[in-house]
Amino acid sequence: QVQLVESGGGLVQAGDSLRLSCAASGRPFSSSAMAWFRQVPGKEREFVSAISNSGRNINYANSVKGRFTISRDNAKNTVFLQMNRLKPEDTAVYYCAARSVGLGYPTGVVGGYDYWGQGTQVTVSS
Repeated sequence: QVQLVESGGGLVQAGDSLRLSCAASGRPFSSSAMAWFRQVPGKEREFVSAISNSGRNINYANSVKGRFTISRDNAKNTVFLQMNRLKPEDTAVYYCAARSVGLGYPTGVVGGYDYWGQGTQVTVSS
């Protein structure tokens, strides 16, 4: 069974940093692009960042560019999201996602991902 488990969320103040991790199990994701999305109640799930299977191609939403950094460790089947200079508007549930085997392009489209984690809450106070 495929599982994506996020960790690292929490309550921080504006300007602080957090590092999210997503551990994948059940199959190797080294051939799949992976991504982070976020969602607040009443709004659609929003793209944050995605990374190709090799790690060479990366996309960011404009709202996080320059503050967030995505990375992956294929040997550990894990993807990370380093979030710096956090703002109150970054408050959301953050979800890890993975594409199907062989789909290495880091799309920002929700429908491009087949596997999702349960999410981790990030709250940034002003």
